[in-house]
Amino acid sequence: MNIYVGNMSYKTTDTQLNTAFSEYGEVSSARVVMDRDTGRPKGFGFVEMPDAAQAQAAIKALNGTDMDGRSLTVNEARPREENPRRGSGNGGGKRW
Repeated sequence: MNIYVGNMSYKTTDTQLNTAFSEYGEVSSARVVMDRDTGRPKGFGFVEMPDAAQAQAAIKALNGTDMDGRSLTVNEARPREENPRRGSGNGGGKRW
């Protein structure tokens, strides 16, 4: 199960996220999402847990808890929506 973790401190690391969730079961991956341009954390991340029951237990236990001074928002991640490309397909420039 893929789990969304929001309202994280910008100081929270992948390791801290993994440690918090591993108390409830096996963690396949835990990552803090980073801004592509600045390389800084965006304040949210995702945790992957193979066992759905363990994932639900982690969501129930960790939602609303404090980590690094912030109250976490933890829930099942929604499937990523594909964003339609903007513009005319030619980079938005004029055709000469």
